[in-house]
Amino acid sequence: MTGTPAGAEAASRATAAGPFDGPAIETHELRKQFGRIVALAGLTMTVRRGEVFGFLGPNGAGKTTAVKLLLGLSRPTGGEGRVLGSPMGDVATRRRIGYLPELFRYQSWMTAREVLALHCELARLDRVSWHGEIVAALALVGLADRSNDRVETFSKGMQQRLGLAVALLGRPELVVLDEPTSALDPVGRQDVREIIGSLRSRSVTVFLNSHLLTEVERVCDRVAIVDRGRVVAELGMAELLDEGGVRVRVSGLTGAASIAGRFGPTRVEGEWLAVDSITDQRVPALVSELVAHGGFVHAVVPARRTLEERFLSLLGAAPDVAPDVTPDVAPDGGPGGEAGVAVGRSSDPGARP
Repeated sequence: MTGTPAGAEAASRATAAGPFDGPAIETHELRKQFGRIVALAGLTMTVRRGEVFGFLGPNGAGKTTAVKLLLGLSRPTGGEGRVLGSPMGDVATRRRIGYLPELFRYQSWMTAREVLALHCELARLDRVSWHGEIVAALALVGLADRSNDRVETFSKGMQQRLGLAVALLGRPELVVLDEPTSALDPVGRQDVREIIGSLRSRSVTVFLNSHLLTEVERVCDRVAIVDRGRVVAELGMAELLDEGGVRVRVSGLTGAASIAGRFGPTRVEGEWLAVDSITDQRVPALVSELVAHGGFVHAVVPARRTLEERFLSLLGAAPDVAPDVTPDVAPDGGPGGEAGVAVGRSSDPGARP
């Protein structure tokens, strides 16, 4: 699907064409409050140009609120932010951004081609470019053979692909994807990963908001983990996963755990010793020490921490937030606001499941 010439052409057309070369997204103490409900408590982060950036957090952490602020769909209560070098919500800048929301609906009676044509018009693309944009986008997301079929005949996964095609119209410099693989099967998820990789290779910035940590781990260069309206960690993927260790299978040695404990926190798991927070450079010394004391080392296996493990440990270390009261009506967000965080991780009437 994504390896077709048409797909490659579509990806190559989505290149960053503007002169701006600073951060793609930059926020400082960005805050959003609905009455007494604090949706964002001071979001500070930087997304470098041309990288794939993962935006992670539990439900109600403020992720959707942050995306709406970045896109100019809602106004901040405080703080500041810039997108592609311009203030958030700048109309000219928004034409350089592709956006795939988590929840969207297209008119069921329209064909895929008609949906894309409508968005070409909404984006004010040059009419002579419409045909090429539509053909390339449909090929890239694997819907070339369904271009004249109505949306009502599409499965949920196919509608997700169509939404992704809409987000890629007009050669965006920044693509914001909100749960882009949530409705896709494993083959579809692999296709999306290939599309994201193609965008990265052409210096298009991808801002990926997702709950699927394994997907983020596979495609992102850096991630920000947000909880209770604040960023609790902003790290490169290699750095985030670096706190690993090794598992050593050793026999014939009493007190092996004590010896291994000199190299890092150690747990005994049957015949195995699990040694945490040990660098690759120190592993040979660990093995030599065990052998020098009479042990027999049968196996040494890397034990890197997964993104899920780091994610959960960081959330567990996040400070609590004082209780607040949910208002009946919140500005900009309707009843209860949107994506708010009132008490730690209390439910938010406006947050999406």
